[in-house]
Order: sequence, then structure tokens, then C-alpha cells
Amino acid sequence: MDTDPRDALAERIAGDVTLSEDPGATLRKWRTDFDVSQTDLATQLDVSSSVISDYESGRRASPGIDLVSRLVNALLDIDERRGGDRIRQYARVVSAGFASDVVHDLREYSTSVPLRDVYDAIDAKEVTEGSRDTVNGHTVINSIQAITKLSSDEFYRLYGQSTNRVLAFTGVTRGESPLVALRVVNPTPNAVLLHGLDEDDLWEHAPRLAQRDDYSLAICDTPVDDVLDALQQF
Repeated sequence: MDTDPRDALAERIAGDVTLSEDPGATLRKWRTDFDVSQTDLATQLDVSSSVISDYESGRRASPGIDLVSRLVNALLDIDERRGGDRIRQYARVVSAGFASDVVHDLREYSTSVPLRDVYDAIDAKEVTEGSRDTVNGHTVINSIQAITKLSSDEFYRLYGQSTNRVLAFTGVTRGESPLVALRVVNPTPNAVLLHGLDEDDLWEHAPRLAQRDDYSLAICDTPVDDVLDALQQF
């Protein structure tokens, strides 16, 4: 029997918080991932904002299992009231066979979208133009987590599922590692987005590789959460 996406996500968040060396910081991370303010979470739990602040800052003792469960379900209730985007995002990533800390988001669009519209939405700058100017979806990958956690077979499977898409890498310093890894994948994505660097930091061979393999290459330093929110529209 398949696990309900909400239940699976609740278990994941609760495990992260209770096993963390800094439960307050981990709770804060998940709260901000859900774009929920301390005030909104406190209102959902019928407590004062200072209670949430105290737990996140470590001024109160680490929350017990029962309180963690209440906090997690409050986040999920808020997300469902807003339309359930974060829960659906988690379900898409897990159903594709990848951990949510490796793949931030994986989405198929209902119709082809001009690549320029995607770049404009996230304030990305195209460095190299490819021959394909539309995309049918996006995959946003945490490059550091991918490097440390994925096997070579998993790398190939993840990259290979990204045809006709924007393949975005976060936590990039130069772009060398993800672009070299792309050389073994056929066919290549329509576009590659390197997130977290500016053009001066870009690996000098990156534009030439993009031209050789015929994909659009873009860079972006918009905050990751804002990028993920902007991509929701497609």
C-alpha cells in the first residue's frame, strides 16, 4: 500500500528535527522551507510567537516527540490550506526515486513553455544560447547533496530524466563538476541553470561546453526559495 505523501513528509520532518544536534535550527529550516512565518505557525498552534522563537533559538529545551508532531502537522495544515504545493513537490521528488534533500523540485509542465519566460521569472542571465527555446519541465538539484549522496548510476538516471527540461543546480561555485558530469548523458537537457554564482565566477570552459553540446546555459543568484516559488507558475 502506497504511503500518503503528507504522512511520508511528516515522518521525514519529524525525524530530521528529533535526530538533529540542533532541533531548533532544523525546525527553523523546515518552517522557512514552507515559507511560514513564526506568527503564522504560532497562530496555527494557538500559542504566542515567542514560544516558536524560543524553541528555534534554543532558549527552551528541545521539543519532545508530541510537540514535534504538533509543529509538523501545523506546517502541513498551513501548506494544505494554501493549496498543498510543498506536499506535492515532495511527492513528485520521492516518486521519481530521489531524496528531497538532493532534488529540490521536479515538475512537468502542462504545455511547452518559452525558455525566456522561465529565465525572466527567476531573473536568470543566459550565458550561452542553445538551439531549443522551449522547455517541458524543470529539475532543481542540490549539487553538493547530489555529489555526496548519489551513486554514478543514480547520477545518470537523474540527468537522463531531464531531457527537454531546465536542469538547475544549486550551491554551485564554478559549475565545473555538474557540466563535466553532463558530458556522459545523451541526450542533453534543453537548458542548464547554475545557481549561486555570478558570471565572473563561472568556469571558463562552461560556455564552450554548452555550445558544443547545444544547450542553453544560464546563471542565477536569486534566493533558492524565491526561484522555487517563481517556478510554481509553470
